[in-house]
Amino acid sequence: MTEERRAPTLVDVARASGVSHQTVSRVLNGFAGIRPATRDRVLAAIDELGYRRNLAARALAAGRTHSIGILTPSVPEHGPTSSLFAVEGAAREHGYRPLVTAAAADDAATRAALGFLLDQAVEALVVVVPHAGVVRALEDLGVVLPVVALQAPAGPTGDVVGVDHARGARLATEHLVALGHRRIQHVSGPAGWTESAARRRGVAEALDAAGLERLPVIEGDWTAAAGFEAAGRLDPGVTAVACANDQLAIGVMAALADSGRRVPDDISVTGFDDLPEAAFLRPALTTVRQDFDEIGRRAVELIVRRLDGDGGGAVQRIAIEPELVVRSSTAPARPDRV
Repeated sequence: MTEERRAPTLVDVARASGVSHQTVSRVLNGFAGIRPATRDRVLAAIDELGYRRNLAARALAAGRTHSIGILTPSVPEHGPTSSLFAVEGAAREHGYRPLVTAAAADDAATRAALGFLLDQAVEALVVVVPHAGVVRALEDLGVVLPVVALQAPAGPTGDVVGVDHARGARLATEHLVALGHRRIQHVSGPAGWTESAARRRGVAEALDAAGLERLPVIEGDWTAAAGFEAAGRLDPGVTAVACANDQLAIGVMAALADSGRRVPDDISVTGFDDLPEAAFLRPALTTVRQDFDEIGRRAVELIVRRLDGDGGGAVQRIAIEPELVVRSSTAPARPDRV
């Protein structure tokens, strides 16, 4: 039977390099005053033995874990995934370890996921799950750590950082109005998601400002399949469709093409998010761009200020301006359809 090899310890490194374990610890923590030859000998031993620092033990000794919990939805959508990558990268840049877990969009799953992160002794939380269940779960668990929510409504549970979704939807709808469209229908995201509600509100505000009728909202689930199905329920007189995300827009455009309606000659379509593929669709998709890197950077900066004690007491809401990207999926309304 082969003897199981144990992981090397700090004491093993000290023995191999001929120094005390205190000296090894000083090298690992970057203390000044260590002779270059000693430092090189310790680092060589670490490399030879394959030693990995025991971060849990270090955290117990220091009284801090330097970790940030990140809760993300268990769906492979562009927006939440891009937000996750942005937050994770920004956390590492600030010297924090990001601990990530995913949850389905229901209260029980969200509470369980948050409980898991809290059990890891994280110092703060970033929640990327933009639905109402997150707020309820944070309140139910009595979380007292600094919390930043991405896209959620401001409230007593923590700070909020995100793009102004209502503004973005208004920009897309105002663009359609400026092109002469008078029958504009919205294909929305699912109920209960804060992004969906904000984008729906933005479309309605733009229609009201233009004195146009609010046609029935067709609800989807963020997927291209839902957009494809929604296209079959569009009002017959519609000349433009404002979709709540790019995937929905892709599905709508595919269904319109299958039915013989041309985009944008017969009907204009807008999306939201600016997927990397949006510019390569034919026609290229007019959409609203979110700066996910900026969202992640601002969220982590706010968390770090809270942890350093200079974030202020009031709940903060940071709204980042979206950008309308005009491409060829939108065009002036045909005179015979206005």
